[in-house]
Amino acid sequence: MADITAAMVKDLREKSGAGMMDCKKALAEANGDMDAALDWLRTKGLAAAQKKSSRTAAEGLVGVATSGTVGAAVEVNSETDFVAKNDQFQAFVKDVTDIALKTSDDIEALKNEAMPQGGTVAEVLTNNVATIGENQSLRRAKRLEVSKGAVVSYVHNQQAPGLGKIGVLVALESEAADDVLQSLGRQLAMHIAAAFPKALNEEDLDEAEIERERAIATEKAAESGKPADIIAKMVEGSIAKYRKEHALVSQLFVIDGKTKISDVVAKAGKDAGAEIKLVDYVRFQLGEGIEKEASDFAAEVAAASGVPQKA
Repeated sequence: MADITAAMVKDLREKSGAGMMDCKKALAEANGDMDAALDWLRTKGLAAAQKKSSRTAAEGLVGVATSGTVGAAVEVNSETDFVAKNDQFQAFVKDVTDIALKTSDDIEALKNEAMPQGGTVAEVLTNNVATIGENQSLRRAKRLEVSKGAVVSYVHNQQAPGLGKIGVLVALESEAADDVLQSLGRQLAMHIAAAFPKALNEEDLDEAEIERERAIATEKAAESGKPADIIAKMVEGSIAKYRKEHALVSQLFVIDGKTKISDVVAKAGKDAGAEIKLVDYVRFQLGEGIEKEASDFAAEVAAASGVPQKA
């Protein structure tokens, strides 16, 4: 059996919101596997499904930029939040975002693009690491474009114009007036920042995640002791609910809590006298999906002294 450390319990507790003893038991059941322990907690109704995926685990900035029918989002990571406030780092993220807007969202191609002050993106990044004294990386980029209409951006927790912790792009295809599209796009972008959809449509959701949810729902339903046919219906009901809650177009608009996003877009188009299509979106949350080892000074001192830490 794997050794369950205090740090592991603390990490799982932060990711799940479950109690300390439940986290210890979950890790023991999962032989120390963090993902399996989180799933175990969820099957017991002790953890929120969204908790882990919405946590950030790295520092840096997300940059967004738009120009009419085109938009781009870029994430650049650093080791500490201190660097994210550095003018040199912020200027770099802004420049790279502007370059992605005009060129490509392919990371390797971006690294070879020329920077305004000279040198390539990769060269300037290397220089920044040397001069700022902290590791940095150009992690990801995404570019959206529509043939007509607008790509609208929104930044949550903005630290400077176009730079923050969460960056959103919304691509709207329409012949409606630009002010209509900008207003609708910003409302949708704010919804996306808050509601964290995983795909535009239900059919676009990751099937591996669906199967994982199905396994969890099946185990939970089986504990009810109901007949197999009832359990099957319970599972399918859970999966249908999951799809609706995680596909953008079927989510309920956070502003009123009752209107589906697809209906919000349809009404806006009707009011504008021109059909509006929500064709794509991007949501970059800083550090999403990155695991970073937390620094625990007390634990480090205890480990160095050879004194075991109590969970």
